Amino acid sequence: MVYTRGNRKDYDGWKTQGCEGWGYDDVLPYFLRSENMRIPTLANDKKYHSTEGELFITRPPYHTQIASDFVEAGPQAGYKDIDYNAATQIGFSFLQATMKNGERMSSNRAFLKPARQRKNLHVVNRSLVTKILIDPQNKTAYGVEYKYLGIFKTEAVARKEVILSAGAINSPQLLMLSGIGPKEHLQKVGVPVIQDLRVGFNLQDHISLGTLFFTANSSVTARFDNIPGDAVSLLQYLFTRNGTLTMPGAIEALAFLDIDDSDGLPEIELIFAGTTVASLLPVWFAWGGKLEIYAPYMSLAIQNAFSIFPILLHPKSRGWLTLKDKNPETKPLLYHNYLTEKQDVEILVKGIKRAIQLIDTEAFQRHGVKLYTVPLPPCKSHEFGSDAYWECSIRYMTFTVWHQCGTCKMGPDSDPDAVVDPQLKVRGIRHLRVVDTSIIPVIPAAHLTAPAYMIAEKAADMIKQEWKANA
Repeated sequence: MVYTRGNRKDYDGWKTQGCEGWGYDDVLPYFLRSENMRIPTLANDKKYHSTEGELFITRPPYHTQIASDFVEAGPQAGYKDIDYNAATQIGFSFLQATMKNGERMSSNRAFLKPARQRKNLHVVNRSLVTKILIDPQNKTAYGVEYKYLGIFKTEAVARKEVILSAGAINSPQLLMLSGIGPKEHLQKVGVPVIQDLRVGFNLQDHISLGTLFFTANSSVTARFDNIPGDAVSLLQYLFTRNGTLTMPGAIEALAFLDIDDSDGLPEIELIFAGTTVASLLPVWFAWGGKLEIYAPYMSLAIQNAFSIFPILLHPKSRGWLTLKDKNPETKPLLYHNYLTEKQDVEILVKGIKRAIQLIDTEAFQRHGVKLYTVPLPPCKSHEFGSDAYWECSIRYMTFTVWHQCGTCKMGPDSDPDAVVDPQLKVRGIRHLRVVDTSIIPVIPAAHLTAPAYMIAEKAADMIKQEWKANA
C-alpha cells in the first residue's frame, strides 16, 4: 500500500543504459494514467498527479502522534517537507497509500473487478501454470500449459501472444521450465534448451536493519498489549474505517535521504512505524525471527516504542535465482547475495546513524525519545553503537522489504545480460513478453507497487500500438 514512484534519475538511468522509451519523462504519463490522487494539497499539482485513474491514493485516516513528530523532525534536522512523488524526492512526508475509505486498494479492486464482466476476460484461479508452450522449430510462443485444482492439466492457446506476468520469482522460473534460460543450468536440471539467456540473474531487493527501535516517555505510539483497547480499535475500524487498524502495515511516514548530499538521488529511505515487531509476536515469527533473538525486545511490547527502518535503495550487490529441479511445483532456489558489496554495508550504517540523529530534534525530545540500547545477542562482542556493532546487526537481522526484481532484465540487444528488449519481448522468442517487475534493469528508489503499475500501463500501450499497426 506504500505508493512511491522512484527518482527521475532512476528512469533516466534506464534510458542511458539503452532502454529507449523508459526515461522519466517517458514513464511519468503511465504513472499518472492509473492514479486517482485524493490528497487535496497534492491533487492540485497537475504535472505530477492525476485524479482520473482507477487507483485511489490517499493519506491513511489515522496516524500516531509520534509519526507527526517524525515528520516535524525532518525540517528541524535540515530536510524539507516534500511530496516525494513530485519534483524532488529528498525530504520527509506522511505516507501516500493505495487506500480508499480506510481499506486497501489492491490491484484486483482497482483494475480487475471493474473488468470482470468483459467478454474477452476469463479468469481461472486455483491454477498453476507449469509451462509456456513454445514451438522449438520457429521459437514461437503459442500458449501455456496449466494445472487446475492441482489435478487437471490443460492448455490455453494464444491467438496473438503470451504475456508472462508472474513476478520476479515465478516469471524467471517459468521461462526456465519452458527452455529459456542459462544453457548449462537448464541442461543440468534436464530441461531442453530453446533459447540461451541470462534468466534469473540480476536479482535485486531493498533491505534494512529490522531492529532499530526507540522509546518515548508518553502514550504517543501504537500499542497492541491492551486487549480492551484493541477491541475498541477493531470496532472503530469495522464501523468507521478509522483508527489504528487503518495504518498500512503500521507504516505511517517516509523520508528519503541523499547520504552524500551530492546529486538528489536518495541512497536511504527511512520507513517510520509507530510500533515495533516486538508488539506483534506473530509478525516476528512470520518474518522468520528466532525466539531467542526476540527475548531482548520483549519488554518493548508494553512500552511506548516505535521503529525506523533504514532502507538501502540502490544496492550494489546482485543475486540470482535457479531451478532446483524441473518440477513446476518445486520452489526455485534464491541466492540473494545481500551485502556482498562493502559499499552496501557502509551506506546502511550511515542511514542508521542519520535515523538516530533525529532523536536530538525538539520534535522528538518533547516526548523523551531515546534509542533502545539493549544489544542484539549475537553482536554483544561489539561496542553498542559502533560501526562494527551496526554491521553485525545488519548482517544478522537483514530485513527484506519484498521488492525482489530484475531477474528478466530489460536491455538492448547489445546487453548480453538482457532477457527482454525495451518492448518487453523475450529475446529470440516470438510472441512472448514479460510484463512485471522482473524486467527492471536497476532497482529504483521506490516501493515496487507503483513501478509495477507503470510497467503494465506502458506495456498495454506498446501492445495495442503494435497489433493495431499489424492489423
